[in-house]
Amino acid sequence: MEFVGCLFTQSPSVYSAADSETAAVSVHCPKLPRPVSELRATLRTGLKQIRRCGLKISPARVTIRKVRREVWAESWKKHFQPLEIGRTLLIMPSWSRRRPRAGQAVVVLDPGLSFGTGQHPTTAFCLEQIVARRQIGRRQSFLDIGTGSGILAIAAAKLEYRPVQAIDLDPAAVRAARANARRNRVTKQVRVFWLDIIRMPLRSEAKFDVICANLIDDLVVGQSRRLLNRLAPRGALILAGILRTQFARVQRAYAAAGLELIAMRQEKEWKSGAFAFPR
Repeated sequence: MEFVGCLFTQSPSVYSAADSETAAVSVHCPKLPRPVSELRATLRTGLKQIRRCGLKISPARVTIRKVRREVWAESWKKHFQPLEIGRTLLIMPSWSRRRPRAGQAVVVLDPGLSFGTGQHPTTAFCLEQIVARRQIGRRQSFLDIGTGSGILAIAAAKLEYRPVQAIDLDPAAVRAARANARRNRVTKQVRVFWLDIIRMPLRSEAKFDVICANLIDDLVVGQSRRLLNRLAPRGALILAGILRTQFARVQRAYAAAGLELIAMRQEKEWKSGAFAFPR
């Protein structure tokens, strides 16, 4: 990382794929600091030095290419398309001209610094489960832990879950979620709190019919008592944001607490599940 940064005089970014255990290091430069042939030779020399230090690394590929100039402030919009969850729910950006179906609940959401547009498989699974667990004509409450952009809580409010609560430990996420709630005119239905799950009281008198926790596996397992103490007896606990390799551990922890896996989705390196007590 430091070697690449010094060579290109730009900070690189690293993406690691959990399923293949490969990593891609990328750096973008307005102008190359040296000729291409010299850069390639220097990079290969650097990789050889790493091996000589005793570190085991797999074969690497070096690619240097010219990227077409774009207006980045606008070009990213093509990656955020309207998302339909069945015929019940539509997630769309503010610039979209998509017209909802008759009776379809609509959430208007623009990407920001906070996680959650519905495009990620873990968020999409949560949205699908929120729709699937909704029982028309029955009052159902909803709790969103790690709300990010607030997309799940807002969608729940649009589907007439009541009451709806959301928490996040990131103040920026809380501000974003509250702003998105205002945009969607659900501030009276959605209460957003700045709170870390590990600081929540262990026990709770309030019980929720549906709980979404889009968190890493360590939190999902380590804080299981806090989650279970907030779940209504006939409620559903939706757990997402879990790496495929860690899901079995999560499933074992909640099976030990008496819950059954009632729905599951796996996509790429991610695996998500919905759990409930046997009826």
